Amino acid sequence: MSKGESMPELKRVVLIEPHTGLHFFSYARTPLLGLPILGEILRRTGLFVRIFCEKLTPVNWSEVAKADLVGISVLTNLAPRAYQIAAKVKEIAREARRRIWVVMGGPHVTFMPEEALEHGADFVVRHEGETVFPMLVECLREGAESRALGEIPGLSYREGEEVVHNPGRPLVKDLDSLPTPNFSLIEGAERMNVIPVQTSRGCPHDCEFCSVVRMFGHTIRYRSPEGVVEELKGIERDFPRRHVFFVDDNFSANPSRALSLLEAMKRAGLRIKWSVQERISVAKRPEILRLMRETGCRRLYIGLESLNPAALLEWRKGQSPEEITEGIHQIHREGLAIHGMFVLGADADTPESITDTVCGAIRLKLDTAQFFVLVPPPGTRLFRRLAGEGRIFDRNWAHYDGHHVVFFPKNMSPWRLQALAIWAYERFYSVARGIAWTARLKFRNAFFAFIGRRVLRAWLKDNRAYLAKLREL
Repeated sequence: MSKGESMPELKRVVLIEPHTGLHFFSYARTPLLGLPILGEILRRTGLFVRIFCEKLTPVNWSEVAKADLVGISVLTNLAPRAYQIAAKVKEIAREARRRIWVVMGGPHVTFMPEEALEHGADFVVRHEGETVFPMLVECLREGAESRALGEIPGLSYREGEEVVHNPGRPLVKDLDSLPTPNFSLIEGAERMNVIPVQTSRGCPHDCEFCSVVRMFGHTIRYRSPEGVVEELKGIERDFPRRHVFFVDDNFSANPSRALSLLEAMKRAGLRIKWSVQERISVAKRPEILRLMRETGCRRLYIGLESLNPAALLEWRKGQSPEEITEGIHQIHREGLAIHGMFVLGADADTPESITDTVCGAIRLKLDTAQFFVLVPPPGTRLFRRLAGEGRIFDRNWAHYDGHHVVFFPKNMSPWRLQALAIWAYERFYSVARGIAWTARLKFRNAFFAFIGRRVLRAWLKDNRAYLAKLREL
């Protein structure tokens, strides 16, 4: 603390979810769940809490100026924006000659805590924050001492010139012990058109390009069906006619538990419309698909990744093109739409295999699709391998969004992979296909086609300099 600064009592907290750039889901005005849960935990301790989700509304800097602590949620592609926000907070604090603590959390800073501490964070909360963050806030309210800080597990901070990483990876064992996300703390919450709900954390799988397991663990932890249903009733009451999206990484990883939850939703007579993330293996459970449809599910978001068997093997997906094909047919027979998510750029990929995957997605009559460029996020085996091989040429985290090529592919140039990704969207969401969907009264698919083309045009315009640089490689 510089001379003349005052140490205020910690009473007001502002939490910020950064947002920037365009992507396929820009139309979905929905927050991440971490801050509304943390905000409610802190509110119950008597703190004044405000949350700003930049996807919904700009940050009110006059509110930030009154805060004693600012928490920032950091995804990898939003790290540059998060660091800009931290710098702005520090500038406001200097002008006011007072301390405003800056705390960062989320996947990116969990694996890059030193970077966050170099870019304005006073503290980094690693992994899950519901236990660590309140402990830190309580410590700061009492007057932070290095001894007290050292007792907070999963915390990173500076002690003089030394960076301290406290041991421990605290995971919340009982998800029912957490409060329901308090969306009323979010400025502009009325603008949400998709309401996120989480019924579990963790994933039993370990895909090479995914950081979920390192962030949330292999063991899946579940909320009780009764707790989930009560939350859904609240959403139905407070946010009528909003779409609900279950953010679980694998909703039916435990089939019996999925059935219990779906049966509880059916008994409750909920009238919500919802969608969910799944694996193609759910197609082998027609009883689950049937209950999904009966309880209001409209679309499954499935990580298909590729129709190239060598790429699926490389990524340890545990699924074959034949299983994908049969699964898609089975899910469609049950009356559910499919949003297929593909990743382009495996070492096993060639321009021909990528072309086959895109054409196969059309041939299989997927309702909607995304074609991500392979991203090596920090904290994954993929990042360590590509970095070790000297194949990552771009460390601008803003480009780690699934739309920019940041590494040297094995069987093509970076520009060739980028061009194929652009072509994939142009081909899948062609004007002709949009017209065909409209003619068949598949208006939701036609809407996605319109969104996809509009986002692509805007993205190409905004990324002229990046594309020009990529051509030179």
